[in-house]
Amino acid sequence: MLDISGLRLAVKQRGFSTPDGPRPLLLINGIGATGELFEPFVDAVEILSGREIITFDAPGVGFSSTPLYPPTIRQLARLVADMIDALEHNEVDVLGLSWGGALAQELAYRHPDKVGRLILTATMHGWTSTPGRPAAMSILLSPARYYSPKYLYQVAPTLYGGAIRNNRELMREHAQIRASRPPSTLGYTWQLMALRRWTSWPWLRYLTQPTLIMAGDDDPIIPAVNAEAMAREIPRSELEIVDGGHLFLYTQPAETAQRIDLFLAGGDTEREAGSMNRIRGRFITG
Repeated sequence: MLDISGLRLAVKQRGFSTPDGPRPLLLINGIGATGELFEPFVDAVEILSGREIITFDAPGVGFSSTPLYPPTIRQLARLVADMIDALEHNEVDVLGLSWGGALAQELAYRHPDKVGRLILTATMHGWTSTPGRPAAMSILLSPARYYSPKYLYQVAPTLYGGAIRNNRELMREHAQIRASRPPSTLGYTWQLMALRRWTSWPWLRYLTQPTLIMAGDDDPIIPAVNAEAMAREIPRSELEIVDGGHLFLYTQPAETAQRIDLFLAGGDTEREAGSMNRIRGRFITG
């Protein structure tokens, strides 16, 4: 537990960093989700075991305290930057999933010295983005799926799409973790409000970090067209379209982790003038 700017943050470090080893990888989860929900992904991926993995509960989620007033994405980025300092790291690689992808973008833009490489999975550029399917977006307005496993089973196919429709065991595991450490109603509302007021579109072109953008081709929440638009704007970016839904990181952990590890270990990605640096014809299938 870390006390930062008057808030209590629940943080977990897995593995160790050495001066001559790879940078730690910070994982930022989606709306209402604890850092613990990354555990099945990390457990399934031995390829990432050579680096320190950092997860945390966002304010209002899990064991972290809930702010009295709604923080902005910019304020949350400052909080994460202070958390990195408190963990005595100069620089980390960052993976943001969904809502966490918005926070990861803001962190990379406002605090570029803290972020080495950036991975944006199943995410968008804020209120300027192409919206998801109405049925999925209406489910997102409520944290009910965190309180009722039965409700989560019912709405998961509509909300997440992809292989989650046929992976009941994964949903059972997720439901248990979600119900054990749900977000507070106020904390979930603060997260929704922060995202509704935020966009990265005006400054995506100024991101300096090598960036891997991954999107599912069957994502009801965030259509892949948003990833394509972001890849056009971010100068040093790669785009990977995945054969999957919103939770492809969990339904295809080994395949996605292999691609992520390749990116983290690779050289800088540079885009030729006037062309999008994107990967065509390469699909990860579950």
